[in-house]
Parts: sequence; C-alpha cells; structure tokens
Amino acid sequence: MARIRAALLARFPDAEIELVDESHLHAGHAGAASGRGHFRLRMRSTDLSGLGAVARHRAVYAALGELMQTDIHALAIDARG
Repeated sequence: MARIRAALLARFPDAEIELVDESHLHAGHAGAASGRGHFRLRMRSTDLSGLGAVARHRAVYAALGELMQTDIHALAIDARG
C-alpha cells in the first residue's frame, strides 16, 4: 500500500488519501490468485477540481501507472476535487 500511496502523492501532492486493502474479502476469487490486491480509495485533491468523474478516474489510473499491472487487481475509486 505504501507504493500506491507514494505514487498518488507524487502526482497529487495535496491529496488527502484513505486507502483500504480489501484483499481479504476476495480470498478464493480468481483475481486474488495473481497476488495483486483489491483496494478501496477515497481521495480529495485540488488537482481534481473541475474534472468530471471519468476524468478523475483516468487521472488516478495514470498516476498509478504500472502499479495497475503489478500490485492492483481491483480499485474502487471515490476521487473528488
């Protein structure tokens, strides 16, 4: 989770981040077999102000970059400006 938080703060330095690992809720799920986690993100950043929901999600995914392929299987996002 530290790598995820660091990637988000590198792109959104003023962000308030609440990141919860929900991987334990998905034990036995096919995606859990890869070792990548299931996370819930609640984030506020002025960098997201004025963006629509899809644009906010795209910005979060862009900030996470390679982590979406290596560390994260599923990410529930609540991101606001």
